[in-house]
This record gives sequence, structure tokens and C-alpha cells, in this order.
Amino acid sequence: MIRIKAGVPRRPRPRPRARRPLRRALALGLPTMWGAIAITYKLTCPLAQQTGLGARIVTSAVFFAVGTGLIVQVRRSLLRELRQIRQIAGAAQNALLRPLPPRLDGLNIAAAQLSAERGAVVGGDLYEVIATEHGVRVVMGDVRGHGIAAIGTVAAVLGSFREAAHDEPDLEGVLRRLDRALARHLRERARAEHPASGAPDPDSPVAEEFVTVLLLEIGADGELRALNCGHPWPYLLSGGGVRPMARTDPLPPLGPFPLPTELPFVCCGQLRPGESLFLYTDGAEDARDGRGGFFPLVDVLAEVTAQHPPPVPQSILGAVFTALLRHTGGTPTDDVALLVLRNDRRPAPTPSGARGTARPATTHPQPTNHR
Repeated sequence: MIRIKAGVPRRPRPRPRARRPLRRALALGLPTMWGAIAITYKLTCPLAQQTGLGARIVTSAVFFAVGTGLIVQVRRSLLRELRQIRQIAGAAQNALLRPLPPRLDGLNIAAAQLSAERGAVVGGDLYEVIATEHGVRVVMGDVRGHGIAAIGTVAAVLGSFREAAHDEPDLEGVLRRLDRALARHLRERARAEHPASGAPDPDSPVAEEFVTVLLLEIGADGELRALNCGHPWPYLLSGGGVRPMARTDPLPPLGPFPLPTELPFVCCGQLRPGESLFLYTDGAEDARDGRGGFFPLVDVLAEVTAQHPPPVPQSILGAVFTALLRHTGGTPTDDVALLVLRNDRRPAPTPSGARGTARPATTHPQPTNHR
């Protein structure tokens, strides 16, 4: 199921509470009624006591009708519970991965996710975009595994980011806050699974839990700075061209290893007006077709961005997901999350007499130690 996060969806109207007791009574009363009919027929009807062929046919027809009624009633009850579970899951989805605003501080934003579990609306991917006094800060991450089991880890990381993005003056502080939040979450899971020792079993999924995280900061002038822990680098889309935002090796994912004493953030040049960043989780590039071929993400992006006029972020997401589902036959094996940010800010006017003094953007970004 694909959920595009752009704008705030309408809240479903609450159903009248007066109907709930009636439905509960019907859910219990109808099966009881069907059972009472079957027992009454068997005990009181003279035809049910006969052993002739005709009597047996009538008795079988009666019990068949009763059984069919019970099956229909149970099926309706299960479908009703399934709808309620999906409504609860949708509410949890909106609270966890809340809808992103279509525009934020001059950026056009669109995000979407696709869960690998059939019928699931929450997966192991996470993303958030927040405007702060330090610039627009973005997080994109991927929890080991997918589906319901990853919800707790996603909640811990996202909750920490939403606070740290405003509190910490630099990306290093944000990343360290995320690392501490993940460590606390894993310790709590270990205590819940092993209350006696409080330590996870080496073969337990908790001991192997990790999260890839990309932190991105977009300054008022479009300057890009990033910290990457095991996550794929975004692609920069400009003028029909597609290139990686950076080529440096990322740090290890959060969880298995402690963070180094010094965290080198990467200066990635500028996001100029009209250019876009395409962030994704590895489920996009790792998706395979029936013959084992990987999804050609770069080729699809190049084809989409070569259109004139350039498509809006929502159109880019729709085109990529359509090609991805066609490539995998509609059955991806891993969660996929996509996030597109386009710079729609107006170019800053050049001061008179300052022609030729602007410094060009970095073409080969290098790691810089942030202190």
C-alpha cells in the first residue's frame, strides 16, 4: 500500500457510539440464535427423529443452512474487526509518520512509502522534514526488518529527531541524540524480552538491531550539509541530469557500533532554485524482478526529470513507484520510502558592483570535521 504524504488528510467522521452496543448484541445474538434453531429442530421436530431418506435430506438441508448462517456471521464479524484494525493502523501511521506539509520554507515536498507486508501501512522506514532556526533539517532512515516489529524503533528515532532538530545547533548533536535514544529503546526491549538478566540473547533480534540514518541540513542559501550512517546518498536532480549528492563513504549504521569521537559532516554544495533532492531507502535500488535484475532507479529518474517542464515532486514519486511496481510485479520484498525536496525559493538578487565575486559551488565535496 502506497501512502503519499503531502498535505493533511481529512479525518474520518466518528461513528455514533449508540450503534456499538447494538452491534455487539447482534454479534453475540445471531450465532446463538442459529445454534438454538439447530438444537430445537433436532430435539422437537418429529421429522428429525425419522431415519428415512427424505427425512435425512431435510435434516441435512436444515443443518447446512444453519452452518452457512454461522459462517456468514463469523465472516462479517472478522471483516468488521479487520476494518477496525486498519483504521487503528492508519491512525498510528499518521501519528508516527505524520503527513508532511506540501511546502516548507520555500521547499516543495512530497513523500511516499510502500510497505513490504501485505495489507500493512506502517513499515521500517522513517523520514521527517522540520524547519528550524538552524535551517531545514531532514532525516531519512531504515530500520532493520520491516512491518509491525519495526514500529517501536521508528517511533524512538523519530521522536528523538523531532526534539533534537530544534534543540541542537549542529548536526553532530542531533545524531548523538538519535544514537542515545536508539540505545535506550534497545535496552528497554532487552529487559522486556529477558527480564531476569536484562541483557539480550546473542541470537535475539534485539542484539542485531540497527538503523541507517541520513541527516541533512539545508541552509537559507541552499547550502547542503549531511551526516550519513550507512544510508544511501540522495540524488541531485537538475536540468534532466541525475548525480549523487556526495560520494564519500558513510559512517556505520546506528546500533552495533558506538559513534566516533569526531563526526565529519559532509559539505555537499548548494541546492539551487529549481533543483531537487531525491532521498530513498535501499528497498528502491535493491528491488528485483523475476530474473533477479535490480531496479534501474537512476535511469528512471533521468527519464522522469528530462521532461519539459520539469515535473513536480508528487509526479516524480508517482512515476518512480509505478516503474518500481511494474519491475517487481507488484510484490516488493522490502519496505520502500521516497522523499523529494525541490528548491522553489527565489534566487537572491546580486548586489550592484559585486559581479563575479560569488564563490562557485563545490563540485567534489570533501568531509569536514565539525567542531
